[in-house]
Amino acid sequence: MAAAEKFYYATGRRKTASARIFLKPGKGNITINGMKANDYLKRMQSRMVILQPIETVGQTDKFDVRVTVSGGGENGQAGAVRHGITRALVAFNPEFKDVLKKAGFVTRDPRMVERKKYGKSGARRSYQFSKR
Repeated sequence: MAAAEKFYYATGRRKTASARIFLKPGKGNITINGMKANDYLKRMQSRMVILQPIETVGQTDKFDVRVTVSGGGENGQAGAVRHGITRALVAFNPEFKDVLKKAGFVTRDPRMVERKKYGKSGARRSYQFSKR
């Protein structure tokens, strides 16, 4: 049996999406839920978002990334993947943290949909007021 390959694990989150990232040295392949990243993510913007941290540190074709992502929509999932890749890169080399933090990738985006309150027709919208 071959020796276990060294990989770096991290979890990324955005809105209600959560991504598990497995980063290992390789040729630059990215697979999300068993599919190639270009097939899984339909929008070009989402594809660019997941590559941002790797391009920022100049490690474009040096890592293979395997992702398991669930929850949220395409935009939230792409943000979760970006956050997870950033954390995995910092686990690989702590010197990357300064560059990635300056680019704004280390901080989790905390914005979420506000919950609906009782007595309201939405999160904040009230029912129509009737004077008579």
